[in-house]
Amino acid sequence: MDPTDLTRRINSCNEKLEVFRQEIHKIVIGQDDIIDTLIKGLLCNGHILLEGVPGVAKTLIVVAMVQTVKDASLQRIQFTPDLLPTDITGVTIYEEKKGFYTIKGPVFTNFLVADEVNRTPPKVQSALLQAMQEREVTIGRQTLPLPKPFFVLATQNPLETKGVYPLPEAQVDRFLFKISIGYVPKKDEIRIIDQNVDIKGISEYEINRVLGVNEILEYQGLVKQIYLADEVKRYIVSLVNATRRPKDFDVKLGKYVRWGASPRATINLSLGARATALLNGRTYTTPEDVRAVAPAILRHRIILNYEGKATEVKTDDVIKEIISKVPVR
Repeated sequence: MDPTDLTRRINSCNEKLEVFRQEIHKIVIGQDDIIDTLIKGLLCNGHILLEGVPGVAKTLIVVAMVQTVKDASLQRIQFTPDLLPTDITGVTIYEEKKGFYTIKGPVFTNFLVADEVNRTPPKVQSALLQAMQEREVTIGRQTLPLPKPFFVLATQNPLETKGVYPLPEAQVDRFLFKISIGYVPKKDEIRIIDQNVDIKGISEYEINRVLGVNEILEYQGLVKQIYLADEVKRYIVSLVNATRRPKDFDVKLGKYVRWGASPRATINLSLGARATALLNGRTYTTPEDVRAVAPAILRHRIILNYEGKATEVKTDDVIKEIISKVPVR
């Protein structure tokens, strides 16, 4: 693509995404970094896991974002212990006059909001695996493609241990980003008193649908046009290797790491860096773009050993040290 044309398209994309942000902020107070990360996930065509204590607007942020997309379908699943895999994917049934036919489940949508995804047994959680990775679902003898784009936004509560099931590592690795949502600053919390959906319904905020499905697909293609220099590629590989062999990079907290990040982390770091560059209005990536998305991409792919868990070491601390120790070459 011609560099001038690419720059023009990037500028046009950013103008539209700025309007997109403004519409989301009609409902969501603050949380700028969270919203930007969600937009990057959308641009990368990747799924996102949001983790936070109750009441920090995990689901609200997701619903607000979807409200601004036109021509898109939305399904929301409240994960519970009695949920069945077929409640997600669908089922083949038989009627005497009609014969066998398929009833599609809620997974056949553009945006799938999976509320409290860790409240259901692993068998049900694994029903999402094929859909998240392959963008298709097998029901009986049929394998059916999912709509484009297909975007899973899952939430989980880190506090409770009763009635919850740890997500399988294979499923966690399929999330592009894991976002940790904390409490908002005091000044934003004062505004939340007056502007909240317990007093106002979402429809009262007059959200405009400003981003179309075709535009999302176009912007996802645009991300792939962002230049990734060899220097940045080497930096990405070094960061991921530091999670696997921390001693090679003198990472002190590495002694608490049992398993490092998978090769999927390398791919996702390159995609996330490209999306960050696009949002910054550039046609090329920099090491800073990689560092900007590294915590969200690596925090759920680093598995701590028993000693690390016992001493309450956080993967974010390990990532912070890795970023400080790994040089750009």
